[in-house]
Amino acid sequence: VQFVESGGGMVQPGGSLRLSCAASGFIFSKHAMSWVRQAPGKGPEWISSINTLNTIAYADSVKGRFTTSRDNAENTVYLQMNSLKPEDTALYYCKNIWGYQGPPQGQGTQVTVSS
Repeated sequence: VQFVESGGGMVQPGGSLRLSCAASGFIFSKHAMSWVRQAPGKGPEWISSINTLNTIAYADSVKGRFTTSRDNAENTVYLQMNSLKPEDTALYYCKNIWGYQGPPQGQGTQVTVSS
């Protein structure tokens, strides 16, 4: 099982980024997927999950600003992040478990929100 996250970078407050997580090694369409982030010096924070029926849940901290979607043909889950804030600065990663709040399996992708 492998996850390759991409799309991170540095952005100013109020900006947007779209993260991707390409998954392999399991039947993607049969698994829920989650996005998690970990800020420096803090523990992992679950931010969103999407199941096989495209039911989506968000943490209150990102609700209304972030949008999760998936493409089963591409084995990829996406995280569209709008209205970014400095407190969104973190390493973002994905996992094939609903509600996951553990350590990253892949390298993750770094998001830095700063003026």
